Amino acid sequence: MTTVRLGTGIGWRPEIADAVEAMPGVDWVEAVAENVCPGHLPASLLRLRERGVTVVPHGVSLGLGDAGRPDERRLTALAERATALGSPLVTEHIAFVRAGGPLTASPGIEAGHLLPVPRTRDALDVLCENVRIAQDALPVPLAVENIAALFSWPGEEMTEGQFLYELADRTGVRLLIDVANLHTNHVNRGEDPAKALAELPLEAIAYVHVAGGVERDGVWHDSHAHPVPPAVLDILTDLASRVSPPGVLLERDEHFPAPAELERELDAIRGAVEAGARVRGAATPGRVREPAAVGPVAEATRERLALAQTAVLSSLVAGTPVPEGFDRTRMRVQARALAAKRADVVAKVAPELPEILGDGYRPAFLAYARTRPMTGGYRQDAMAFVDRLLHSGTLGDPRTRRELRAWWLDRSGPRPRAHRPATRLARATRRALLRR
Repeated sequence: MTTVRLGTGIGWRPEIADAVEAMPGVDWVEAVAENVCPGHLPASLLRLRERGVTVVPHGVSLGLGDAGRPDERRLTALAERATALGSPLVTEHIAFVRAGGPLTASPGIEAGHLLPVPRTRDALDVLCENVRIAQDALPVPLAVENIAALFSWPGEEMTEGQFLYELADRTGVRLLIDVANLHTNHVNRGEDPAKALAELPLEAIAYVHVAGGVERDGVWHDSHAHPVPPAVLDILTDLASRVSPPGVLLERDEHFPAPAELERELDAIRGAVEAGARVRGAATPGRVREPAAVGPVAEATRERLALAQTAVLSSLVAGTPVPEGFDRTRMRVQARALAAKRADVVAKVAPELPEILGDGYRPAFLAYARTRPMTGGYRQDAMAFVDRLLHSGTLGDPRTRRELRAWWLDRSGPRPRAHRPATRLARATRRALLRR
């Protein structure tokens, strides 16, 4: 497999599209795949492509670490985006994002964010098969990213470096190494970034992510909303002292600074890579090996992983007991982080709700999220939240109630699906409201 030399890039986001277009020295950009419509590509991305800037779609919801097999519709959507953008590769995460469902004979639930898979043989077997399924469905090579984690699984059988090495060795998949996530796992899980780098198959690296975060009460949050700290740049220098990274990219998702500050961060990233190169000298990586032929994963393996993931996710999003062996404090931190993420994203997909509820939006949503897991994406989550509010009896202001009712009726449609309890409740609510 030929390595694509990308250079220095930045995460493309609509909020900084103009700044990215005007930024000197940007060789490539990465766009969140789920935020791009193949038939209606943003004009900014089209202009960048016309200038010869490479665009890579970066998926966040495929769930390669889920116990179940990758969803064909999500794979098709990712493939369509790669084709529309003329991308040389696509990327996703080594994470699980949903649980429950047929493997556990229980309702499906979603995390709304990336959660760590256990570093066990069962999880690795499932992940390898899921990666191979994805590779077969995509028109270009796939690279997968190590994620940041707030908690650890008990009984893990491998280090992060060993886990990633075996994944790449067994599937031939490329690796997207996020040095900010290595720092996060150092603070939160006591893992040594240098040890992880020493164990990686460096020749499999497709490119590198760099991002900022913030520490609160001894927990590092991979926020993508703060400047890149020196500790992360030091890990980047260490990596660059071992191998010449084909590409390095700055991620920023919120609280965007002035373009000049983003340019300074890109300069700091280039400096860290150059410092590593001076140490590395003339060393060259080895050749990526062909994947080994392995048999299919036993269904019992997927079922064991499904039960474990469902117990963990249910404790985080539905208020069920924390499974034995997990750090309860860290699990509470993760649960709060997932609820906050849901509140933030729902506010973006349904901006009318914070406008209608004002300062009451966030506490009301967090109260709802404590025991109501997400089951069908953020737009459905917004609908279920409003439905709950309309039935709660807590809306004292008649005007707020009228506006929420109008919002819900405008989006509920005349024939809501009835196969889920939340939808049946929504239908009943609509009938009751129309009688008033």
